Amino acid sequence: YTRGTVTAFSPFDARADAEALRKAMKGMGTDEETVLKILTSRNNAQRQEIASAFKTLFGRDLVDDLKSELTGKFETLMVSLMRPTYIFDAHALKHAIKGAGTNEKVLTEILASRTPAEVRNIKQVYLQEYEANLEDKITGETSGYFQRLLVVLLQANRDPDGRVDEGLVEQDAQVLFRAGELKWGTDEEKFITILGTRSVSHLRRVFDKYMTISGFQIEETIDRETSGDLEKLLLAVVKCIRSVPAYFAETLYYSMKGAGTDDDTLIRVMVSRSEIDLLDIRQEFRKNFAKSLHQMIQKDTSGDYRKALLLLCGGDDE
Repeated sequence: YTRGTVTAFSPFDARADAEALRKAMKGMGTDEETVLKILTSRNNAQRQEIASAFKTLFGRDLVDDLKSELTGKFETLMVSLMRPTYIFDAHALKHAIKGAGTNEKVLTEILASRTPAEVRNIKQVYLQEYEANLEDKITGETSGYFQRLLVVLLQANRDPDGRVDEGLVEQDAQVLFRAGELKWGTDEEKFITILGTRSVSHLRRVFDKYMTISGFQIEETIDRETSGDLEKLLLAVVKCIRSVPAYFAETLYYSMKGAGTDDDTLIRVMVSRSEIDLLDIRQEFRKNFAKSLHQMIQKDTSGDYRKALLLLCGGDDE
């Protein structure tokens, strides 16, 4: 079951696609249109089969050819589409923590939004692919309460959804209220433990109760009482508890809003959610931003890059 915009293409012929791609990139000039049409309309598993057929038929590496024939954001998008699904997040995290400066935005987005099962998978793949422990890498590059919440999320031990105990809901809401609104300096640790370990259904009730007790949404308290990377991570966790598609709709909106586009974020979200919940993200986008995701991509991007993104988006929501 999926709420993605990209699904398995049928009838699928990996060799025919490989041949069409080779023809599109052979000789003088590249036929970008063919490349983008094929890669955006096949799902990731099929793209891997195409790459394998490409190597079998021509003894060439499809991703290397894409890199040498394409340029800029369009190249980045096509290469991202070719990355095997299982390694996508691990690869993004690896690049977020390598070299000078850490990309906290990527750590926040991935670790706040992925399910415990997905996080366990990311850790395993990271170890296999990069022969390194993801938690060690992240703790080496981060600090303070931001680091602690990341470590809690990396444990992937959030309580599973079950019957919600109203007594415990009341208790957690009171603890958060006392830790946030009632004292000078927030007791960050309480926020980290409760937001990082309680079940999703429990926390949704806690947020309602918090509003009743304090008169504030919990986001407002976090906004007032914390700052910097910790604030962004706490807010991302809260938003993802409320609704992962709504969180990504907002992430996409802000990647394009105002001057300049954060193309890395735009590409990462469009590709990573295209087979999961992009239809739901589109719905939330339309509901919350008075325009459709399709319209915003149309306005904010250009050329083959735009064509490919619009195909991934898969339609307009008037």
